[in-house]
Amino acid sequence: MTDRLVSDDAEQPEGLIRAAELLRDGRLVAFGTETVYGLGADATNPLAVARIFEAKNRPRFNPLISHFPSADAAFRHVVATPLARKLAERFWPGPLTLVLKRRNDGEICDLAAAGLPTAAVRVPAQDTALALLRAVGRPVAAPSANLSGAVSPSNAEHVMEGLGGRIDAVLDTGPCAVGVESTILDLSGDTPRLLRPGGVTVEDIEAVIGPVDRHRELQEPNAPVAPGMLTSHYAPGLPVVLDVQAVQPDDALLAFGPPLSGARVTWNLSGTGRLDEAASRLFAGLRYLDQKGTQAGCRRIVVQPIPETGLGLAIRDRLGRAAAPRPAPDVPSSQEHHVA
Repeated sequence: MTDRLVSDDAEQPEGLIRAAELLRDGRLVAFGTETVYGLGADATNPLAVARIFEAKNRPRFNPLISHFPSADAAFRHVVATPLARKLAERFWPGPLTLVLKRRNDGEICDLAAAGLPTAAVRVPAQDTALALLRAVGRPVAAPSANLSGAVSPSNAEHVMEGLGGRIDAVLDTGPCAVGVESTILDLSGDTPRLLRPGGVTVEDIEAVIGPVDRHRELQEPNAPVAPGMLTSHYAPGLPVVLDVQAVQPDDALLAFGPPLSGARVTWNLSGTGRLDEAASRLFAGLRYLDQKGTQAGCRRIVVQPIPETGLGLAIRDRLGRAAAPRPAPDVPSSQEHHVA
């Protein structure tokens, strides 16, 4: 059952307080921003983030925008470049998302960033959303609060129609003022790149920082539009082999359920076969096996079968990319951001 919470942070704080408690407890809470309603989860908690993908029935682990109550809070987790600070001063709070390199001491989990060295961050321009983010005190990942492929919701009723019974609560903050998603600008490279047009115009951005590469928005709908979408992007150094039924003595094993015997190094995504736990441990497991397996002289990472249902589709999608043939080093990469 999905609770519908109503809150004005001045007159009816109970709903907001309850929403913050749920988020801090690893639960899913939809809330309104100035753009669309986002499906929020604690961005530092990989299991909570995995539940976002499960609730939305999303077939891929795309990176998610982490929301913050202030620019200072956001820049504790990503590297604040001079251009980022200029844009934050001009457009935050507001419908602009910045993709920046993650800080080594930042707490946004790998699953929220899709295993990339960058993270997408923004400060929404909605008073109750900002109050909620202050109350949570952690980054809140929040893609649009709808089933994957459905129309983004601009009021609480839309959220209930699509996700009722799949999430823990909706914080009803009224209709969204902008109604379209935030503009996404990639500042992680040498040239600012528009990844998605949205609530802040490119012309207004260029008035602050100068020319922006707009070519990404002209790609085909199914083409990558942000860092990391190439099939083999961020694959581990060791080759990856899927759906093995037996292992060799020089294998590193990514297990699911009861592990196969005989591997030199093993990481179990979920000993009990839980797909949400497996999703939350996927990126850490690949990193662990790549590092420890290499040190132990393993020649490959082998993966036990994972069901092609629910979150299993997203897990298999990511593993399929890790197992794909590697592109030439000079091929550019990109990764789609589906976010509020």
